[in-house]
Amino acid sequence: MSAICGLPILECVYCLACARWVWKKCLYTAGYESENWGLATAQEFEPVPRICRLILAVYEDDIRNPQWAPQGGYGINPDWVILRKDYNDNQGRVTPYMIYLDHDHAEIILAVSGLNLGKESDYIVLLDNKLGQAEFHGGYVHNGLLKAAGWVFDAEYEVLRELAAENPTYMLIFTGHSLGAGVVALLTMLAVHNRDKLGISRNKIRCFAIASPRCASLNLAVRYADVINSVVLQDDFLPRTTAALEDVFKSLLCWPCLLCIMCLKDTCTLEEKKLRDPRRLYAPGRLYHIVERKPFRIGRLPPVVRTAVPVDGRFEHLVLSCNATSDHAIIWIERESRRALDIMRDNDEHMEIPAEQRMERHESIAREHSEEYHAALQRAVALDIPQAYSPSSYGTFHQIDVGEDSGRSSALGSSLFHKKRTQSWNEFIGRLFDVDDAGHMVFKKTSP
Repeated sequence: MSAICGLPILECVYCLACARWVWKKCLYTAGYESENWGLATAQEFEPVPRICRLILAVYEDDIRNPQWAPQGGYGINPDWVILRKDYNDNQGRVTPYMIYLDHDHAEIILAVSGLNLGKESDYIVLLDNKLGQAEFHGGYVHNGLLKAAGWVFDAEYEVLRELAAENPTYMLIFTGHSLGAGVVALLTMLAVHNRDKLGISRNKIRCFAIASPRCASLNLAVRYADVINSVVLQDDFLPRTTAALEDVFKSLLCWPCLLCIMCLKDTCTLEEKKLRDPRRLYAPGRLYHIVERKPFRIGRLPPVVRTAVPVDGRFEHLVLSCNATSDHAIIWIERESRRALDIMRDNDEHMEIPAEQRMERHESIAREHSEEYHAALQRAVALDIPQAYSPSSYGTFHQIDVGEDSGRSSALGSSLFHKKRTQSWNEFIGRLFDVDDAGHMVFKKTSP
């Protein structure tokens, strides 16, 4: 009898939890996640559209006679393709990939394609993971993606070492989309820890993970932010999918069950508990968020790219949006990233900044990124993230008090960096320009 009397109470608790979850999800938009981040510049974002086109080229059967080329073509020279491997060559261990020697931009690029919905081997790689199954240098990573990355590294490190030796000034770029993005993110970590096999320094290694799944624990996601860059378009679902992907696919026929479980779990789990779970996986590295829509607005707006190295708030919540899956498509990401880059370049050209000052600004951005990266490492220690550690040198940064309130959002830190970047840019513009009587900006006249 007592158990029956308790059922209405349980039903009320469950209904309240569901109502709170639905309320949060309906009001939550992707723009909130990065509203306090700094704006990306054309110099740092320039490789993204070009690399997206290179990833698209991996899907072509014959690169000399493309069938699916985007507007303007792939922009690559077929004679510079070093090798290509498909599913037969890879024995189902990883998706198809290509090594391309880009002499125009001084880059050695290994590009990995995304998940093929018609290939069972891709699902095996993606679903081969349990919470805390694979450890990696003081953290946790996605087990299936780590195996795929290890297979690619063992198969190609000799080729990459030879190319790096022949072109010592070239950057080594790892890039991929979706499943391939997770593979190259972990492949980059392997390359950093096996630099002796590649004969290359850490500052010559870069990764661009396009729409990456959550594949690294928080301490690793922040630690490798100086070499890994993750690009996310607006509402993309995959970097936000916190539930085990195996559970998602198994629950497709019972979606209400999974929804109820996620509802209760999201309602009852504290943010601090999520941060301190060493097995929880996140999107890796520095994040670039392309925002092109706003709430209650119809259509796409001119895209804006925001960037940061957040510790908390790394795409923690799914967005209830009809674009959650379309924003994951590499075609849309390439298109919107190209639009965003064109807008950045138009703004720079409108200001008519001389080449010398452009170089000065580029060096300033590199310093700001380095400072932001070290500040993120410090914040990870302050928040008591498992296995997080601070570097031996902090430059101009002072030691953060570990006892400070760990519940504060990283939005404060990101906003401070954005404010600092804006102030430094305004000071830089003030040294170059004056405002005439008509209110137009003109170059300052130097005294003879």
